[in-house]
Amino acid sequence: MANHKLGRTTEDIKRELTAIFRELKDPRVTSCFLSIVRVEVTNDLSYCTVYISALEGMDQAKNAAKGLKSASGYIRRELGLRLRLRHVPELIFTPTDSIEYSAEISRILNSLDIKDDEEESDEDDNA
Repeated sequence: MANHKLGRTTEDIKRELTAIFRELKDPRVTSCFLSIVRVEVTNDLSYCTVYISALEGMDQAKNAAKGLKSASGYIRRELGLRLRLRHVPELIFTPTDSIEYSAEISRILNSLDIKDDEEESDEDDNA
């Protein structure tokens, strides 16, 4: 039962953090396309690790993490007001390159020359 509540709380935190990020005015955060990849919360809700990624690359994600760290007090206060948690977890922002990595994989897949689909479409046209 507690695991279900923790999962629900984690999703609520992720949803509210996304909304709070849109309201921030720090140029390090607003100058890039920032995405929350994953949120992990400890069992006692004392720490929350937020994995963020930027479409522009890892350097921009690191810069945005610095901006988020400087605004963590404001973000925690807003999170506490919106979710009404008894104890608002301390936020740890960790940059990742998952968006950049997935975009690179997508570019590679799109550049492949797949002949199976072309042969199947030719057979459908002839039938």
